[in-house]
Amino acid sequence: MTITREARSDRIRELAPVAALFHSLSDPTRVAIVKRVAVAEARVRDLVDELELAQSTVSAHMACLRDCGLVNGRTQGRSVHYSLSRPEVLDLVTQAEALLAVTGEAGSLCCNYVRSTEQQPLQGSGDE
Repeated sequence: MTITREARSDRIRELAPVAALFHSLSDPTRVAIVKRVAVAEARVRDLVDELELAQSTVSAHMACLRDCGLVNGRTQGRSVHYSLSRPEVLDLVTQAEALLAVTGEAGSLCCNYVRSTEQQPLQGSGDE
């Protein structure tokens, strides 16, 4: 049986939400936030102090995680206390760390996504 080009496109489109989920966790700060709020609720102010980042930076990352459904906010007075929306979010991060441990962190060294400033742009990447 031959898979038509249209069927392949449909299968790829069906995977877009999975790719979007991984994209929402593609920033180390967002992963740090996920790990932190998995332990206990935190306000943006708490995260600013702990991560030593600007309030606007933490707020932007929280908005991303909230919009992606990975964290929930609970209003208490004038503060919002954030927590994980589902325990599976931490499970995903833990599994990623386990995979990196057994692959020798090869994924973190992938030159398609992480390049040192000395490396040349990738051909066709639009960075030329």
